[in-house]
Amino acid sequence: MAKDLEEIYKNHANSVYRYLLSLTHDADVAEELTEETFYRAVYSIHTYDGSCQIRVWLCQIAKHIWYQELAKKTKQTHQELHEDIPSPSRSPEEAVLFHGHKMDLYKAIHQLSEPMREVVHMRISGEFSFAEIGEILGQSENWARVNFYRAKQKLMEVL
Repeated sequence: MAKDLEEIYKNHANSVYRYLLSLTHDADVAEELTEETFYRAVYSIHTYDGSCQIRVWLCQIAKHIWYQELAKKTKQTHQELHEDIPSPSRSPEEAVLFHGHKMDLYKAIHQLSEPMREVVHMRISGEFSFAEIGEILGQSENWARVNFYRAKQKLMEVL
């Protein structure tokens, strides 16, 4: 059994990490939540019924953990201060313009409806293929392509 679990980790840890990275946009948080995902999967492996691929099941656990993390963060009363330091390759003016465009893009992505928003995040931040996105979300590759295309159209209208 331990060998099976080790094999599951080797085969799927990278996919779960990339999925979480697409949700969190933070490598450290994604890594921590990946470990938590496999920790919980070990204790609930008996509930896996084989109705979906194991990677999909693991990503569902990861998504649930991420939602729990978000709920915890919204309950916190303090906020950390972050100082944005411009890249040395950009002038301060370019850094301000780049940051403004990036903010506009992420605001527009945030306004998308749920399946489109998640597909865009997974495609851009997680660098998942359309086939992987469809598999993780329990849909087809074509469904992922169509949702990404529609999301791009809406973003171009807004921006």
